[in-house]
Amino acid sequence: MKQARCWLLVVVALMLLPHAAFAQQKKPGAKPAAAKPGATAPAGGDIDIDDPNAAPAQPAQPQTEDLDGPQPAQPSGDTGAAAGGGICEIDPSACPKQGDVKALAARPVKAEVYAVQQIYALRRGRFELNPYFGFSLNDQFVGHPGPGLALNYYLTNVLAIGINGTYYQPFNTDSDFNFQNRRATRLAVPLNEYLAGAAFNFTYVPMYGKFSGFGNFIFHYDGYLVGGVGTMVTRPIAVIDPDNRKFDWEPRVSFNVGFGLRIFLNRWLAVTAEVRDYIYVEQLESTTVGRTQQEQQDSSTWFGEKPLTNNVQAQLGISMFLPFSWEYRLPK
Repeated sequence: MKQARCWLLVVVALMLLPHAAFAQQKKPGAKPAAAKPGATAPAGGDIDIDDPNAAPAQPAQPQTEDLDGPQPAQPSGDTGAAAGGGICEIDPSACPKQGDVKALAARPVKAEVYAVQQIYALRRGRFELNPYFGFSLNDQFVGHPGPGLALNYYLTNVLAIGINGTYYQPFNTDSDFNFQNRRATRLAVPLNEYLAGAAFNFTYVPMYGKFSGFGNFIFHYDGYLVGGVGTMVTRPIAVIDPDNRKFDWEPRVSFNVGFGLRIFLNRWLAVTAEVRDYIYVEQLESTTVGRTQQEQQDSSTWFGEKPLTNNVQAQLGISMFLPFSWEYRLPK
């Protein structure tokens, strides 16, 4: 056990011997040599901060590669010139000349600036007179075109009450499809014709906007919903037994719903396009004929089904707002 301890001490002593050999002890009282006045310290040398005569070390000058060998780089007083100048020196065409500035200043300037503005055409307290021409969209056997007129009064800028009427009688037309179908199949389809229609309506304007067209011209538009109740005056067309049957005009209660678009040409004139569905119960001709002359002339046998009918009608026209002008009333 004692021998193990002795060997351990010998190993520790051998490990500490190299460190003691390389360590150098500074002699007491030894001072570094003072530098002469005006002398500069060599590059990378040490400076004693306690010596007042010691000069600060100057940074080493960078060298540039040259074919003849390394040479010290010369400082330049004008960095911008050495870098090649601005964009005008690189591309002279990118910089405006004095003559160009004068030409740009002499250009005509368009002063109109279209920004958020007040409503172009106020509707509150005004009458809308709307002549139009309508035609059927969903009947492939007979057409019901006709002129019409609508009159609305706007209680607010978005809500109006009004009436409209359409006259159909001279313009009812039997379609070519129906004629070809009768001739090919020897079958007749019950048809009806319209005399006129009228309705009391409510109009609501939930949408308003503008778009540009024809250069700088600004078109203002609005979209509206319409609905109401009224009457349709119709009668069946005698196609099953035209020799004995003759029908009279009868009014029928109708409801209507639709939507439309107005594009203003100025503050009182607009172009309108509307699609409206007139819903009512129609009376059709009976498709059966009595056997005897007496049965054929009995008017109670002339009528058939009463289906719910949708007369979807497109209307194109113009709107005129009266009075033509108004004044904005701003809050005090």
